[in-house]
Amino acid sequence: MTLFEILNLNKELLELLAEMGSKPDDYKYISLYKEYEKMRNTGDKVTYCVTVLSARHGVCERKVYEIIGRFKKECMHHAV
Repeated sequence: MTLFEILNLNKELLELLAEMGSKPDDYKYISLYKEYEKMRNTGDKVTYCVTVLSARHGVCERKVYEIIGRFKKECMHHAV
């Protein structure tokens, strides 16, 4: 299967993701955000979560805050 075929097959989903503000590499941070939610649900403070996740996933703390903010933002899809 070619890249074109994959993109064409998933065109509607990719358009929707782009409309919702998704970035192409967001899939890389799904496990990071799942860990963040688990830590918060057990009572850990945001600053502690960010510090731990930054070290664990090899990204800067600012990036972790950015990911958290983007992933928890409510998506609004405009009806056609």
